[in-house]
Amino acid sequence: MPASHGLTIGFLAERTGLAVSAIRYYETQGLLEPWRNAGGQRRFHRADIRRLSFIMIAQKFGFTLPEIRAQLDSLPNGRTPTKQDWTRLSEGFRTHLDQRIATLEKLRDSLDGCIGCGCLSLPSCALYNAEDMAAKHGQGPRYLMGDEPET
Repeated sequence: MPASHGLTIGFLAERTGLAVSAIRYYETQGLLEPWRNAGGQRRFHRADIRRLSFIMIAQKFGFTLPEIRAQLDSLPNGRTPTKQDWTRLSEGFRTHLDQRIATLEKLRDSLDGCIGCGCLSLPSCALYNAEDMAAKHGQGPRYLMGDEPET
């Protein structure tokens, strides 16, 4: 298919392995900006193959669609991103990934202690939250997320 005519949604689905409905959803979320041909059919840029691949990988890393959209908004529209574009984008993700890795390592290390604990030492347990004292730090398992219990 000539690039000047754009890619059909069916071709994009076949090429990326995504369902047509997923591609339409990503469009409604502002992650893709197809145009309409004279017959009213969606047409996509060849660069959208790479964009969709990036979306799939970023989601596997745990990024939300708003986070992904923010990154994609920094890429050029209508042309294939350059190596420099992708390098800049990946550097922005590196910080988030490093933070997530550190959180996962802390969680893993805390759970190692829990597995052998048998709840014999509740006051020092990372999950124990007597009187719901951790609530003042916010939602979620605060002590596993890095907050320290007050002694």
